[in-house]
Amino acid sequence: METIKATAIPVINPVTLKKIYEIEETEQATIDFVFTKAKTVQAAIAKMSVSERIEEVLKIRDYIITNRETILTHLVLETGKARLDGLTSEIFEILDFIHVYQKLSLKVLRNKKVPVPLVLMGKKSEIWPEPLGTVLVITPWNYPLFQVLAPSISAFLAGNAVVVKPSEVTPLRRILEDIIDKSGFLKNAIQIVYGSASTAVRLIDAKPDKIHFTGSCKTGKKIMAQASQHLISVDLELGGKDAAIVFEDVNIERAVNGIMWGGYTTAGQSCTSVERCYVHESIFEKFVELLVDKSRKLRISSANRNIENPEDCDIGVITTEFQVQIIEEQIKDAVEKGAKILCGGKREANTRVFPPTVLIHVNHSMKIMMDETFGPVIPVMKFKTEEEAIEFANDSQYGLGGSVWSKDITRARRVAAKIKTGNLSINNHMLNEGNPNLPFGGTKKSGFGRYKGEAGLLTFCNSKSVLIDKNSAVIDPNWYPFTKNKYLLLNQIIDHFFSRKKNWLKFIKAGMTMDSIGTKEKIK
Repeated sequence: METIKATAIPVINPVTLKKIYEIEETEQATIDFVFTKAKTVQAAIAKMSVSERIEEVLKIRDYIITNRETILTHLVLETGKARLDGLTSEIFEILDFIHVYQKLSLKVLRNKKVPVPLVLMGKKSEIWPEPLGTVLVITPWNYPLFQVLAPSISAFLAGNAVVVKPSEVTPLRRILEDIIDKSGFLKNAIQIVYGSASTAVRLIDAKPDKIHFTGSCKTGKKIMAQASQHLISVDLELGGKDAAIVFEDVNIERAVNGIMWGGYTTAGQSCTSVERCYVHESIFEKFVELLVDKSRKLRISSANRNIENPEDCDIGVITTEFQVQIIEEQIKDAVEKGAKILCGGKREANTRVFPPTVLIHVNHSMKIMMDETFGPVIPVMKFKTEEEAIEFANDSQYGLGGSVWSKDITRARRVAAKIKTGNLSINNHMLNEGNPNLPFGGTKKSGFGRYKGEAGLLTFCNSKSVLIDKNSAVIDPNWYPFTKNKYLLLNQIIDHFFSRKKNWLKFIKAGMTMDSIGTKEKIK
């Protein structure tokens, strides 16, 4: 792939802080050529059956299974994840995603008959899911494998060509190309373009038919503004500030373990991490004590990690320096406003290692409770009543995910229904993302649009509505010419079919009269 001779973008190992390699911005001529190839191959993709597209995707699955340790080593090298984190949230999850979509796509991506109203009897109605063309996928740095492949595979199965710009922070250069090329996957169906935000701008100006973006709210707004100039449809999966509500009847041991995992997995660098924890006042002290005790026992990353050992640590490092600074700034703000650090709270000197952190005495005047943190930090706050817990959880600009913890499932469902989010778990956290059958996306400033599930296939389709009528000599009675008799009969149908007191006999009589008018006005 041709690249301009510009300032190189270093890819840094976040554990050792040493450069792994460099990437450069992709030049405009190459971007133009990429989209030309995408347009050509898309015509071939559109002619393939869904079963044939599935066979292409299974080549990717087979390659990942065979080469998963090599892929995982590079992934851990660039992200700093704990190896088991990478295996579960990236390798296993994309394989499971493909497994589910292998069947789901056959069900969803087919022409579907739908009912017709009584007044259109004799006609047929169908929905045809058709490809959009070329889909641009712009991905984040926290899940560089899954977030590239999941939307790309969805778009491809729906009949589209795909152009992907991975994050310049964790681009997985050569790893992504190897997965696509060495697996034998259809050439040019998914193309990778490297670069920073400036490359993304030029990719959007190439006018793809759809943009799927996962990342920050700030960047999402910029993409939406630029896409609007070309009237390009956009799906935005943005940030979150997920709340966990813990009622007094929980199994505290289990709840602590679940929320700890929800807050610390991938070092808290997930948009659906637990970022606020509201605990009923009657169990608050016991809950916090156990949370702190367990948090202190977790093994954290170090510069001399053996990244090929799945037990090298429980919690990896923060992938980017700017994210460490955001975490530090939020904790500083909280402490200045009265919060207390019970464990963690400070990175190891000259590293991006940030230990599991628990804060109490927090409130909604603090950034730590209102802004996305994206780190292994769990602020814990008391609540008294169910209504207060709901109010706290909804007091956020974000609405991506969350969880409710209670032995009383009826209460848990009642509370869950009142939380304004796109995703929610009961007695667990974040596992909505683990079910490829569930649509995923947010509300409020967490974005809009859905991927995964049936919606995740249809979002990459033009759902064409089709009505099919007979090619007979009979003219529809509502066609020209307009007559007084037609007007009166149509009013009778309204009175006898749509009103509360239906008169089926008079309706049928009026309908038959309308039909007879159409028969008499045959095309001659």
